[in-house]
Amino acid sequence: MTESDGITGDSVAEAPRPPGRRAFLRGALGAGAAGAAGVAAGYAVARPDAAGPVPASDEAAAANAEARLPAVPFHGVHQAGILPVPQRQTLVVAFDVTAQGRGQLLDLFQTLTSRARFLTAGGTPPPVGITGPPSDSGILGPEVVPDGLTVTVGVGASLFDDRYGLAAKKPAHLTTMTPFPNDILDPAQCQGDLSLQLSAGSADTVLHALRDITRYTRGGMQVLWRIDGFSSPPRPANTTPRNLMGFMDGIANPGVSDPAQMNHLVWVQPNTRGEPTWTANGSYVVIRLIRMFVEFWDRVSLTEQEQMFGRRRDNGAPLDANSEFAIPNYSADPGGVVIPLTAHIRLANPRTRQTEPSRILRRAYNYDRGMDAVGNLDMGLIFTCYQQDIKRQFEAVQTRLIDEPLVDYISPFGGGYFFALPGAQNANDYFARALLA
Repeated sequence: MTESDGITGDSVAEAPRPPGRRAFLRGALGAGAAGAAGVAAGYAVARPDAAGPVPASDEAAAANAEARLPAVPFHGVHQAGILPVPQRQTLVVAFDVTAQGRGQLLDLFQTLTSRARFLTAGGTPPPVGITGPPSDSGILGPEVVPDGLTVTVGVGASLFDDRYGLAAKKPAHLTTMTPFPNDILDPAQCQGDLSLQLSAGSADTVLHALRDITRYTRGGMQVLWRIDGFSSPPRPANTTPRNLMGFMDGIANPGVSDPAQMNHLVWVQPNTRGEPTWTANGSYVVIRLIRMFVEFWDRVSLTEQEQMFGRRRDNGAPLDANSEFAIPNYSADPGGVVIPLTAHIRLANPRTRQTEPSRILRRAYNYDRGMDAVGNLDMGLIFTCYQQDIKRQFEAVQTRLIDEPLVDYISPFGGGYFFALPGAQNANDYFARALLA
């Protein structure tokens, strides 16, 4: 872990056959265009007959539906899912790209863009013939609701091998994920040619988006690994959400509303030395899947927990202050009497002029996968962060955190390094257009 500025029919014979490798695009662009033309202005829930009382369960369903989030604008210079605070539900999935040749790869990214454009806007799925499978899974009902959905697409270093002739266009700092001394990485849950993060207000929204995208891109990419996550509501209200160790997570992030900070720390800038031209306005993303040994953590005294983090658990304040967003005064505590020198926040972000360029934009979600094979709780953190340069930023931070006290209670096991593509700027644009030009 790292703090934000330093630290997811009955008859088998009658089932439709999956489309062929070139067929994954067929109908997808048309379906997306038809759906986009009918973008829903809202989400209506069928009500019981007005003559009778409304059951409590229907009242709850209606309230839940009315609470769906509005659409997040899809088009822009940057992808829309990077800067917003974490939504209530997320899903992170990595894929092996199976497209055959450059032409199919182009089809894949155009289809992925088309589906993301429709899903984030919402609308009515187009009708199909009576003998064909429906154009939508139906799990959101007859209307696809936006629910604040964002679709964030990244590419891994392996996409730039010799399959598609892209080696010369590989982002300058994109590599496979570096294992650190305290990691226990499972190769089956690492890396991938392409990463996808789907975030929205409800679990069914992200599951619907995953099913839609994998359906329309069948033959172009195949799931490699996946994890579902959630963001806890702030407790107390108007504070930073907590991780499953009980501590507020991401307090010291750089200000996303400050374009200067984002251009300095997050977005690859035009004409950046050594970077291919197409990478401008994209960002390097690190995904780390981190298990927390919560049964052991819950038996540690509160004082020791707080000293390991360097913050108070109840209000998130540094141990030398009383408010969540107070800046720790390390110069007044050079020996670490108040905030130990080994505290997570102190190692992750020493707050010196020399370490300021290593700040990252942290975006983290909790996960809960039930139990492992021996009955221990399997829960933890889906850590993601965005930056201009993984080595200068994330790896510098993570190097400072090697052998911190928290490593006895966490175990990174998966994830990868990816490059989050520039945004699709208009209805004629698509993900990776400049890469594939």
